[in-house]
Amino acid sequence: MGSRGGTNEHPQVIRAIDTEIVEVFAAAYADVSDNFSNLFSTLFPGGAGHLRLTDPDDLLGTGIEVEARPSGKNVRKLSLLSGGERSLTALAFLFAVFRSRPSPFYLLDEVEAALDDVNLHRFLDLIHEFRAEAQLVIVSHQKRTMEAADCLYGVTMQPGASSKVISERVRAGA
Repeated sequence: MGSRGGTNEHPQVIRAIDTEIVEVFAAAYADVSDNFSNLFSTLFPGGAGHLRLTDPDDLLGTGIEVEARPSGKNVRKLSLLSGGERSLTALAFLFAVFRSRPSPFYLLDEVEAALDDVNLHRFLDLIHEFRAEAQLVIVSHQKRTMEAADCLYGVTMQPGASSKVISERVRAGA
């Protein structure tokens, strides 16, 4: 392993940092991988999704490959999935990271735009689960996503005027 930053002055410090990076990455990867498999099978009932390290012997240089096999399909490569299936697979990965390393809030920008009605319903179920643990800010043009919100914000602008932010609290059960 070569030196970092062009210096060879503190090889034991570099080794210690590399060791810590490997330990933190290995733990995070294990958590995200487990959560991805579980979330994938929830979003694709009867399907299977897995994460795989491209070089498990070199955790400092490895990549991660996503294997996705929706129910009834014998493909694993993302490029062979439909746009909606790719979006839902990406959301499974994203929420696997969220579940593994929680944050108090998440900002999602039109992540459900390519989803059909069935997959949108599955996405909204996932949102409902995560809203108990964190605040979600979702930019959306989907009516059903907006109906799931506690509060809606919009930006409007009259011709020749400045933009204006409007908000509306959504009543529970309305």
